[in-house]
Amino acid sequence: MKTKCLFFISLLQVFVACGQTDVNISVPDQVNYSLELVVPNLEIPWGIAYLPDNSLLITEKQGELIHFKNGKKTSIQNVPDTYVRGQGGLMGIATHPDFVENNIIYFTQSSTVESEESGGNTALYRAVLQDNALQDVTLLYKAKPNTKKGSHFGSRIVFDNDGYLYFTVGDRGKRDENPQDLSRDGGKVYRLMENGDIPTDNPFVDVKDAKNAVFSYGHRNPQGMTKHPITGEIWTHEHGPRGGDEINIVQAGKNYGWPSITYGKNYSGTTITKDKALPGMEQPLYYWIPSIAPSGMAFIHNSKYADWEGNLVVGSLKFNYLERLVIENNSVVFREKIAAGTGRVRDVILGADGFLYLAVENKGIYKIVPKG
Repeated sequence: MKTKCLFFISLLQVFVACGQTDVNISVPDQVNYSLELVVPNLEIPWGIAYLPDNSLLITEKQGELIHFKNGKKTSIQNVPDTYVRGQGGLMGIATHPDFVENNIIYFTQSSTVESEESGGNTALYRAVLQDNALQDVTLLYKAKPNTKKGSHFGSRIVFDNDGYLYFTVGDRGKRDENPQDLSRDGGKVYRLMENGDIPTDNPFVDVKDAKNAVFSYGHRNPQGMTKHPITGEIWTHEHGPRGGDEINIVQAGKNYGWPSITYGKNYSGTTITKDKALPGMEQPLYYWIPSIAPSGMAFIHNSKYADWEGNLVVGSLKFNYLERLVIENNSVVFREKIAAGTGRVRDVILGADGFLYLAVENKGIYKIVPKG
């Protein structure tokens, strides 16, 4: 394991910034699990939600919401029109904490609504799932402005222990305009009440011209978000450019630096910035070089996998595997490839049945089943 630290000394402060990387990844000779394809024939399954009756909700990027139950796939009706462009489509999905009582779900999609500009941007919806159709579909938040750019829509959805809803929107390919500007959507983690209202203690509610829903900023394209099962903290990961994918623990009002600081480079290999750390900007808990193109993340807790208890798992789009990370004292101490060569892992969840479910592009949903 290697930790890189930068030291800044001024008349006002001594600032130490540390970013962790270079934990070599292990590829085991033998595995103690098998992969079971439980939902076949999916194109780009972007998100998965596990329902109390052990069925699954699956978002297909092209705009289809699927309910998989008892071996049968059913298309959910009344999904709003999806603006499919580049990386945008039907994306994140989550259930209300009281889903058993109210059947409420949430989802994000790229959308053209509520804007006079052409193109689209990320929108968050709430709806009631009733008889394989959506009822009372409500738009809770729409990022603006619309743009025809096809990159960096985000977007994942997570509830914390207090019932607040978090969702992500990428920088929409406008790194020099959106992530560091609180008056603009994009490159942010947002926090709402379950009905879409702005919490009164959000960090920027009293900041002139700021987007009041913003919880943290300076993000590039967060496509992974999960709640820590013990601490309740909200963890995210985000795509870096060429190198510099990050894991972060998001905190109210914090600036995570993009693009003012980064451990990555432009795809051409040229420098984005010479700065890897600056005062007032957070360091990642971990960053990947080279990039793994992370998508989806989950903690393993109270599961079927005794040897993996407390570990974090992250999908890799670039290298076609699920990565298992052992974390001690907020430092990554071990990495391992799971389901190596399976395909582009777009999402991963831990179901209430204790099993991990992987969404793999152009294949479907796999369940990881321990042997023995």
